[in-house]
Amino acid sequence: MSEGSLLLSLDRDLLEFGRTPLVFSSVRRTNLFANKNNKTLAETVRHRRYVGLSPRVIASYSAYLDVRLGDFLVRLKTAGDPFYRNFLNRHGDRIYCEFRLGDRSVGPLKGLYCFVVGDDLRYIGKSIDSFAKRINQGYGQIHPKNCYRDGQSTNCHLNALIAEVANEVSLYLHPMVDDEAIKRAECILITNYNPDWNVQLRTDAG
Repeated sequence: MSEGSLLLSLDRDLLEFGRTPLVFSSVRRTNLFANKNNKTLAETVRHRRYVGLSPRVIASYSAYLDVRLGDFLVRLKTAGDPFYRNFLNRHGDRIYCEFRLGDRSVGPLKGLYCFVVGDDLRYIGKSIDSFAKRINQGYGQIHPKNCYRDGQSTNCHLNALIAEVANEVSLYLHPMVDDEAIKRAECILITNYNPDWNVQLRTDAG
């Protein structure tokens, strides 16, 4: 691996990934789930994804039915009551970071991307949408809704992994045009290299 590029084998070809800077905010977000307050506890447990929690809520937390959901959950966490986790995905209560592409010129492009920590390839992904949408809006900024059962567990998980190594992580991009070629290349590269974070996220999804 050179300072500015990464070469990965695809069939008989070598794909060159160019390093692009990431800009990190100094902010680390904890208890992010607490900022989702658009519904009350009562409104939430009527939703199909949460209705199974309704009997326990009514039996044990009926005094809080009119409390906004995020406020209710952080109150439980502060009190040491683990029931709050039932509303979240398994990575919905982690420490998150904020980051974005440092080179706006690559934002409109799409293709393959890799996260590398030190000299270790940790993650290979595809972006059928633009890199800006995938990196800046998907992984780089976790929204409170992402923390919940019906949110984006994968985004939460990958962001939390990156937060742990923010000073060491690098992003490499390989722009491509054809969507099917992007999907095929990602599949082959993950099979060939089996990066740690892909394994973790695949196990998480299973």
